[in-house]
Amino acid sequence: MSIHIGAQPGQIAQRVLMPGDPLRAKWIAERYLEDAKCYSTVRGMLGFTGRYQGMDVSVQGSGMGMPSASIYAHELFADYEVRTLIRVGSCGALAESLKLRDVVAAIGSSTDSAMNRLRFDGLIDYAPVADFGLLRTAVDVAHRKGIEMHVGPILAADAFYTDRPDLYDALADYGVLAVEMESAALYTIAAKFRARALTILTVSDHIKTGEHTSSADREQTFSQMVEIALDTAIA
Repeated sequence: MSIHIGAQPGQIAQRVLMPGDPLRAKWIAERYLEDAKCYSTVRGMLGFTGRYQGMDVSVQGSGMGMPSASIYAHELFADYEVRTLIRVGSCGALAESLKLRDVVAAIGSSTDSAMNRLRFDGLIDYAPVADFGLLRTAVDVAHRKGIEMHVGPILAADAFYTDRPDLYDALADYGVLAVEMESAALYTIAAKFRARALTILTVSDHIKTGEHTSSADREQTFSQMVEIALDTAIA
């Protein structure tokens, strides 16, 4: 039993979807999983296990930001022997080609966080990347479903509200598609535990245009992303 999840051994599947919002975890479990049971309510960060197309799958909320996501990713890998972890979250588009509700798969995750600099004594800029097998499967799944999925690098930012929007313009010039707040830590911790990780995101707002979705949309309407993630997890 881990400190922050508190599930008993065997209650969490080896395949886990990890949204930031615990209410999105609840929505995914209720909509997609058969016989879903809640295994954790610690700190309101809900976790569920059920069956999807005959296979055990769990859904675990992570909270916002790399410190919070790191706690849950570490405990899932270290204490519950999770082998596949797919983040399903929202992002802000940086690329002008992206539209609201577009789906993005993060091949790699730049970050302004000092977390990895501290991890490597400030000597190496570690490059956190997705598991190639999961990414390739997700691209194939999206293609079969007729869903356009944008694949490329993203930014995992420490701050939601930035004082340097000009840096977002510079990142977009270098091909960075979108910004969120968790993936660099997820990819790094998965690498440490020799586990597989992937981030699939839905564009909830556009940094350039100011367009945005509602909180209800972000909680309950990003079904394309979730369906790709579930089919990828069990492949």
